[in-house]
Amino acid sequence: MTVETHDTVLPIIDLSGYINPKSPEDKERVIAEVRDACARYGFFQVKGHGVSLSSQEALIQGLSNFFSQPRDEKLKLSFLKNPCRHGYEGSGDSLRRGDAQPDSKEDTSSWINDMLKPGNAETPSSSPQASTAPINGRPTSPKEAFPAPVWSYYQDTTALGLTIWEILVLGLGHPASVLDVFAKRPIVRMKMIRYPPASAIKPSQFGVGAHTDFGGVTVLLQQAGTEGLEVWSEAKGEWLPVPSIEDVLVINCGDMIQKWSGGRYKSAKHRVINKADEERLSCATFWHGDPGATNPLDKEDESKDTVGQLLFKRFESQFSLPRAWGL
Repeated sequence: MTVETHDTVLPIIDLSGYINPKSPEDKERVIAEVRDACARYGFFQVKGHGVSLSSQEALIQGLSNFFSQPRDEKLKLSFLKNPCRHGYEGSGDSLRRGDAQPDSKEDTSSWINDMLKPGNAETPSSSPQASTAPINGRPTSPKEAFPAPVWSYYQDTTALGLTIWEILVLGLGHPASVLDVFAKRPIVRMKMIRYPPASAIKPSQFGVGAHTDFGGVTVLLQQAGTEGLEVWSEAKGEWLPVPSIEDVLVINCGDMIQKWSGGRYKSAKHRVINKADEERLSCATFWHGDPGATNPLDKEDESKDTVGQLLFKRFESQFSLPRAWGL
């Protein structure tokens, strides 16, 4: 299935042929389609992905519940209170280099671990994962209103992210077993986003400015019927809109994948412009890999950079961590 955007065709790939194949050819077809899409665009869309529609809808409702809280309540979870910048970020708090205006979006994010699991009352200092995945607390909404649907969706997209990594590895001729160490204790971050209506933003202000993702695989849920995502096409020299379709998720590769694949898979620049006079909700799950793991896409890579090292370098550059941590 394909969707026409301008004069370019962006693929929608049915992953059911890989997840529940009826023949070996089904898996090979999906691997080839993903490999081609990542090489040409760095982006593609998926159906038959295994994330239930009910899980997606519950998450969107959970996001609506969270973002509809008073600003003072959301600011109790401010990223400014956390050295790893987890938590709530208000509209106008993020300004990318080169952008004339700060992003209009508001979001809440974390390196999610068991602390988000409904009913878990652990504090960051007592969590067994706190050293590698600290968290800035979780919203105090009733569990059915926010944590429960977020945790359920997180589990679903964590599994999907690993599936995409498997396909990428197989697409370059490597066995899936190279992910045994890579996927041992992966860093998986979730960012939940609200874009305000067009009438509430300033002229020339983006929902989120043009950027590339700096890690591994991104799994994006767009609220159905709310457009705004655009991907830069180097070949066409233009921005390509990506439609938001019910039960269709968006997948893209980050800078780490482009680097580690030797450029065979692209990390494409993208942005969001909400042109409608209604809010737009979305959620991105970033599946990076075990922090101590090295390149699974090229075992001859002599750099031996680990996932953790690459993410820290980018994080440090973007957020000036040495100053924030007094280093």
